[in-house]
Amino acid sequence: MKTIFITGCSSGFGLETARLFLDRGWKVVATMRTPRADLLPDSDRLAIVPLDVTDVDSIAKAIAAAGDIDVLVNNAGIGWLNALEGTPMAVARDVFETNTLGTIAVTQAVLPHFRARKAGVVINVTSTVTLKSLPLLSVYTASKAAVNAFTESLALELAPFGIRAHLVLPGRAPETRFGENARARMGDGFPEAYQDQVQAVFASWGEPGELTQSADVAAAIWRVATDPSAPARVPAGADAVALAAAA
Repeated sequence: MKTIFITGCSSGFGLETARLFLDRGWKVVATMRTPRADLLPDSDRLAIVPLDVTDVDSIAKAIAAAGDIDVLVNNAGIGWLNALEGTPMAVARDVFETNTLGTIAVTQAVLPHFRARKAGVVINVTSTVTLKSLPLLSVYTASKAAVNAFTESLALELAPFGIRAHLVLPGRAPETRFGENARARMGDGFPEAYQDQVQAVFASWGEPGELTQSADVAAAIWRVATDPSAPARVPAGADAVALAAAA
């Protein structure tokens, strides 16, 4: 029985991925800042483990509790939507601490185990905003683009040990807590000078079109986890596939 370790399982992509792998017979280590047993079905193949990806001690405890891991999914992240002028540096650091450094720290902690076994898969979930830039997302996009570069370089250094590293890039996904997380950190809101851009961005988000569902991301993660020939970058969702094709 294989084991998948997933960060950020309290909602959205992480939660749907945990459900999919449970349904398909894997052992799942579902991590959350605040564990909630009611989110997933009761199973002897499920471990719900507390994890704060910004805390080194928390990471070490979670990995020790997990035991053997075959696949690591770095999904935990926070959103931020604002002009750079309206972004306090403390918020920018928080975004990078979770989205970028959290991914690096969890990966670093798992690698000795993978290398000893000469096997393992690292899957980092980023975003198609790294393929097509949008206004008001400069800090968030930078945090995810850094993970893209990190993953592509990491894949090269891990290949001699039989370890794979891949990216999954979701498109626009209304089911996630991106907006909720961003609003919670909004503070004084958007600078007045950027209000026209704010209205245009919100209007574009309301336009009809294909959206990414959490099930699309879970399916992409399944593909990467189980198919050694999967590409280095896998878009998830119809809009993501279209963006990747045009990039």
